[in-house]
Amino acid sequence: MSIEALILGKLHQRAEQRTARTGSAFVTAKVRAAAGEGESIFVNVIAFSESAGAALLALDAGDSVALAGTLKPGAWTDREGNARPSLDIVAAQVLTTYGLKKKRQAVAQAQGGGAQPAVPDEPEDFGQAGDDAWLKGGTR
Repeated sequence: MSIEALILGKLHQRAEQRTARTGSAFVTAKVRAAAGEGESIFVNVIAFSESAGAALLALDAGDSVALAGTLKPGAWTDREGNARPSLDIVAAQVLTTYGLKKKRQAVAQAQGGGAQPAVPDEPEDFGQAGDDAWLKGGTR
């Protein structure tokens, strides 16, 4: 069973680049995500996409990250015999605060340098005129 998911968390330790027997490169990482009630869960991450892998490799342990991809839930047994949940995600996209800042700068430069970036800085920026038509199935 697989689920399309968006996982938010912090990188537990630096990501590692590896090479498969076939010679193709991939990146692995471990992210700690909040699981509710003050608990957290480790998410095993693998990225085959070059851009997703590069984004993971640019992060340090403790950096915030958002991962979009295919999630596979599972379970493992600890030393005391207790069943624990596990999550594995094949990351198709990785969003970091660094990447978001670079994207905003690129958009601002494309608009002539002095213009405001098209990517909103604050959540309330989403409530622009015309959004109602889009929400009701219209076009922008």
